Amino acid sequence: MTMDYICREVERLKRKFHETDPFLLCDAMGIILLYEPMGTYPGACKGFFLAQSRKRSITVNSDLPEAIQRIIVTHELGHAVLHAKAVGVKAFHDFELFDSTSLMEYEANIFAAEFLMDDDDVLEKLNEDISFFGAASLLRVPPELLDFKFRLMKRNGYKLIDPPLMANSNFLKNVETEVTDEY
Repeated sequence: MTMDYICREVERLKRKFHETDPFLLCDAMGIILLYEPMGTYPGACKGFFLAQSRKRSITVNSDLPEAIQRIIVTHELGHAVLHAKAVGVKAFHDFELFDSTSLMEYEANIFAAEFLMDDDDVLEKLNEDISFFGAASLLRVPPELLDFKFRLMKRNGYKLIDPPLMANSNFLKNVETEVTDEY
């Protein structure tokens, strides 16, 4: 699956459902959102997507701050949109599929980066002469997700500096769960 295809899917969904909020988009698409406490300890599950018997659901760790839940829901929505047909009855979650070689995790991260950040907003923050990490904070995303957005923007011809990090597909597995206001 190409980055261009993923970006077109994001745009198609936003246009079709007139929605840019991932929680409301799930509702509009008939995807059930469930909230379950799963802890904030290292290695705690942050969320997963499940497709079974034509029912689709995303379960989110309710112990996480809302800002992180938003990112997790969008990532899992990426799985719902991009991978549901490919896997049949299977759950996507960080215990099974978060590894640096997982193409599906990479694609879900690309989906989340494109869905959550508009090119113009990213450029505006960067033009305010703030650091890469400062821009990520103002955009309310982890720096690793901004790295994924940079990859998309560079591919589309934007001239951007190289970010000070290179995110792996599994970055959400280790994202800070105690952060409340940063994202």
